[in-house]
Amino acid sequence: MTAPGATESTAEPMTEPETAEHRHGYISDKTKYRNRLRRLEGQVRGIDRMVEDERYCIDILTQISAVTKALEHVALGLLDDHLRHCVVDAVHTGGETAERKLAEASEAIARLVRS
Repeated sequence: MTAPGATESTAEPMTEPETAEHRHGYISDKTKYRNRLRRLEGQVRGIDRMVEDERYCIDILTQISAVTKALEHVALGLLDDHLRHCVVDAVHTGGETAERKLAEASEAIARLVRS
């Protein structure tokens, strides 16, 4: 669901298949990321229960803020891993690959700043 006044992106996310030669930078922390995302999933279910139970608005907003910050933390970690691994590798390779990876990183940063 999109907030009033916001536009929903219809663009397909850019994905690069993982191969034996190329592994994404977050792969060494995959378990950490997945555990954190599962906790966040539980927190979101808790917020849903709070709404169902008609809890105080400010308490619900406080929990939403906590989930939002936690998701931002995950996003920044993934971005950092991407810059340190995928972008650095592409820059060493040079050419069109480097330009594309730098553009992707810039676009991802812009999306995070807007959110």
